[in-house]
Amino acid sequence: MNSSSTVISLSDLSKTYIMGSNQVHALRGVDLTINAGEMVAIMGASGSGKSTLMNIVGCLDRPTTGTYELDGERVEKLSRNRLADIRNRHIGFVFQGFNLLARTSAQENVELPLLYDRSGRGGDPAVAARRALERVGLDDRREHQASELSGGQQQRVAIARALVTEPSLLLADEPTGNLDTHTSIEVLALFQELNEQGLTIVMVTHEADISRYARRIVELRDGLIIRDEHVSDRREARDDLAPAIAV
Repeated sequence: MNSSSTVISLSDLSKTYIMGSNQVHALRGVDLTINAGEMVAIMGASGSGKSTLMNIVGCLDRPTTGTYELDGERVEKLSRNRLADIRNRHIGFVFQGFNLLARTSAQENVELPLLYDRSGRGGDPAVAARRALERVGLDDRREHQASELSGGQQQRVAIARALVTEPSLLLADEPTGNLDTHTSIEVLALFQELNEQGLTIVMVTHEADISRYARRIVELRDGLIIRDEHVSDRREARDDLAPAIAV
């Protein structure tokens, strides 16, 4: 791993899809650097390129041209097996739809990524899963099946599953998309807490209100970055939850 503070470094990144006789330019020369400890919101309308960018950053897709360094390692031309190893060691994923096994316990859902990690660096999966569930405040629900949990609790289990491999980067794709307002803020409070502990977080959202909880906003349009700025009036999720807690 690179000793510098840069986690993500994209240079002149482009992605072109061939759709029959047409070319679709999803990304058009993106330059982006994200350092350790940042919490960045990636924004943009449908078709802006934000999902393509997230897939490339998550090593789920390759760029057509340009370079991508993750923790100091060039990854854009690695083999599928090597990319899978990179994902497992460096990246935790959180999705809008939770992607949990409904009739499986929270504990077992969180253990799943460790079953695919042949390095053994995670140690005892049960111990690591319980530790991850404690980080998200769900240790007392570890034996409950996912189907027995609320939407907010399911998303917390999904976050614990993303944390169990102790990644350097957490990628969240519309993590509040299936949640009500109060539960969304609870999840954002957890993200801010994890970020304060040093975890680098990149989340895709189309909601301007959600982006205000990040430290930095990167906005895409037509495959280009049109805005990249730090949030001067960042919202604190714990403060927004305080009135509800006080009632």
